[in-house]
Amino acid sequence: MEQQHPIYAVIMAGGVGSRFWPRSREKNPKQLLEIVGEGTMIQNTVRRLRGFVDEKNVFVVTNKLQRNAIVKQLPNVPAENIIVEPVGRNTAPCIGLAALFINRLDPKGTMIVLPADHIIGNEPEFLRVLQTAAQVAQVTAGLVTIGIHPTHPETGYGYIQVKDRSEETQPVNLPGVFEVKTFAEKPNYATAIKFLESGDFYWNSGMFIWRTDTILNEIQRSLPELHAQLLNLQPSIGTPLFEQNLETTYGIIRGISIDYGVMEKAQRVYVVKGDFGWNDLGSWDEVNRLAPKDEQGNHIHGKVIAVNSKNTYVHTSDKLIAVVGMEDVIVINTPDAILVCKKGASQEVKEVVDSLKRKQMNEYL
Repeated sequence: MEQQHPIYAVIMAGGVGSRFWPRSREKNPKQLLEIVGEGTMIQNTVRRLRGFVDEKNVFVVTNKLQRNAIVKQLPNVPAENIIVEPVGRNTAPCIGLAALFINRLDPKGTMIVLPADHIIGNEPEFLRVLQTAAQVAQVTAGLVTIGIHPTHPETGYGYIQVKDRSEETQPVNLPGVFEVKTFAEKPNYATAIKFLESGDFYWNSGMFIWRTDTILNEIQRSLPELHAQLLNLQPSIGTPLFEQNLETTYGIIRGISIDYGVMEKAQRVYVVKGDFGWNDLGSWDEVNRLAPKDEQGNHIHGKVIAVNSKNTYVHTSDKLIAVVGMEDVIVINTPDAILVCKKGASQEVKEVVDSLKRKQMNEYL
């Protein structure tokens, strides 16, 4: 199965990362920050594709607040490839809009859709899986996603159930490639255990691979209204009229996810099994889990003094932070705000952001 058409990458980078407050803000969200290791998350997302996707074929979908920072962080990605949504409308419009841009270049080109804020531990294996997925997408004209082999009963991810080989109607004769049986929402703990024990469920990574014409056809079939709205934009792409037309269109577009709007309704959907040290880095607890620790289990960044403290994660950007007699806490200091959070509760940091919005304390958002 040879790859005949160019490969394009679409990086979804419009989120706010509210669970990473106070470091992640609307103008400078987590994908633009160095959270784990060197380089920002979006820089690492693009970097790990080098040699597989030419940077001139990388597209980024973001918002007005983040555009200039992304242009600065990704100097080798053409500025015209930074697509600015006037307002977030979930992943189906985002992906459909990017597909319009790529469709002008090559309707049968392969689109790889990736969130900007994932961690990949084994990059060569990741690229091997993407290569397999791209081959499947070209040959089958189907929709392909990457399923992560689950290691524990996780309740924070959606799941994908694959068909048994005997159930497959359009099999692909490649190891680690399966037809999708069903998509499952984030489960409770008991259900997550059942998923893990069954052996035929995978974590939904939110990474997708397909031909450009395939995804536009599937949007037309499952979301005809969205398809018509997007198609109206196509003639003005690259002209002075595009921004105003996009603003008008996004004022009426209904927000819907690509999973719910398209993937769950499509006929030819495949999973390529992935086992490459994936983490979607959804909270400070996840960052702490990946961070190096000292002999007391502490991770400290910046000017920090820890006395009789263990299993703490302390990050300060400027002032000195001292922790005394503390255990199992996360402390994040920024110039204008400090977060102190018990380990295991960092998913609830989003509620702090919601509270700031309600109180109209916008200077902290």
